[in-house]
Amino acid sequence: MSILSRLPADVRKSLATEPGERVLAFAPSGDGYVVATDRALFLPDGVRVPYETIDRAAWSEDGVLNVATTGGERHQAPVREPRRLPETVRERVNSTIVVNKHVQLPGRGGVRLVARRPPGGEVKEWTLVFDEGIDPNDPGVRAQAEQALEGVRRSMGV
Repeated sequence: MSILSRLPADVRKSLATEPGERVLAFAPSGDGYVVATDRALFLPDGVRVPYETIDRAAWSEDGVLNVATTGGERHQAPVREPRRLPETVRERVNSTIVVNKHVQLPGRGGVRLVARRPPGGEVKEWTLVFDEGIDPNDPGVRAQAEQALEGVRRSMGV
C-alpha cells in the first residue's frame, strides 16, 4: 500500500500538485494535514511552499512546525505526530542547496553565499546572508559581496 493511498482522499484531491509531483510524507495538523511532496511542503491552509524557498523549518517542543521562507514569510502548523515529516523536509530542503559558502570581506566580517534550485532544476536564486553587524545596504559592502559572488560563481561553474 503506497503512502498516497493512506492520505485521505479529500486531502489528496485538494493538493495543488504539479504533474508528476509525488507525496512522500504527511501528518495530521489541527483540522488538516501537513504534506511533504518531492517538490514542496503543503500546509493545512492550502499554502504550497516550494523547498527552494524554505530558509528554515523547525519543530518546537510543543509540537508546532515553524517555517520561514527566503522571502520573509512565516508559517506555523501544529503537528502532534510528525511521523517522517522532519526527516523528509530536512532532506528535501537540503537537496535544493547547490552552494553554501562563507566568504570573508576585507576588514568587515563576511557574507554567506547560497545558491538554491528547485528539485531537479537549474540554479534560480543566489542569497547573500551578511554576518551580524554588517550593513547590507552599504554600497561598498554590497560591491565587495557581489565581487565575491562572481568569484564563487566562476570557480564553481554555477
